Amino acid sequence: MPNAKYPIILAHGIARFDFLLNFFNKTFEALGLTDESPNDALHYFRGIGSHLRLHGFDVHQSSVSFAAPVERRAEDLRDEVNRILTLSGQEKVHIIAHSMGGLDARHMIITHEMAPKVCSLTTIGTPHLGTSFADWGLAHQGDEFIEIIGKVIDLGGFLNLSQAACSAFNEQAQEHEATNAVIYRAYAASQKQKLVFTPLQKSWDIINDSEGDNDGLVSARSQLWQSRLQAGAVSKPIEQKLFPVGADHLNEIGWWDLNEMKEMHWWKRSIFSTIRDYELRIKNVYLDIASRL
Repeated sequence: MPNAKYPIILAHGIARFDFLLNFFNKTFEALGLTDESPNDALHYFRGIGSHLRLHGFDVHQSSVSFAAPVERRAEDLRDEVNRILTLSGQEKVHIIAHSMGGLDARHMIITHEMAPKVCSLTTIGTPHLGTSFADWGLAHQGDEFIEIIGKVIDLGGFLNLSQAACSAFNEQAQEHEATNAVIYRAYAASQKQKLVFTPLQKSWDIINDSEGDNDGLVSARSQLWQSRLQAGAVSKPIEQKLFPVGADHLNEIGWWDLNEMKEMHWWKRSIFSTIRDYELRIKNVYLDIASRL
């Protein structure tokens, strides 16, 4: 039986690439045409929710604004947590968050005083210290682009990913996070440049030049956050873990890409078996996390 007493929420990152599928699923749910857990083979967290449910965990997938500022996304996540608590009849949740989803959760816990409703927060690939790629983008007219596109869709969340923005938040949040009852865990993944999903290889180079090992969007150092939260005499550890599978930012949520084949002996067996086994290894990382909650 699972150790986790409370439901698990999978919190997605910024600009989720499955937004159209998610839109249709939520529409069907609102019409009562499907349950809350549709087939997740094409979900942001590819096959992860169903894998955890298969092992007896109560898992829910959140949905927040596409790329809005973290304040708005934190508000959305608060509403999702409250919705899931109502569904489950429990008083707390565990959150496993990817990428900006971790920042959403941290902001939510503080800004909306949700610490009493969150037992633990586990982050994977989250830019706790920001990312130099966001800084690079802002230095190359990215802020102007965000302002222009903002007339059509809110992309303000990308501004929250700069190293300066994250540093300011970390300083503001330190005392609250050190003294609340939430258990914090941070996982960091990285991958060799040649194995990174091709669209992320340029950003990998930019981050590698200034921060070293990274997953194509966030450095391992930033993902690990810090070892302890300190507030006066109070000191609370953050459990820091290295993702046990070589993975880029996309792989971390269960997705495989062709570049993974560069170091796989795929010719010795079925390519489909190779893909299946790699994705299963990622799913089992989440299973291990859930089993230790």
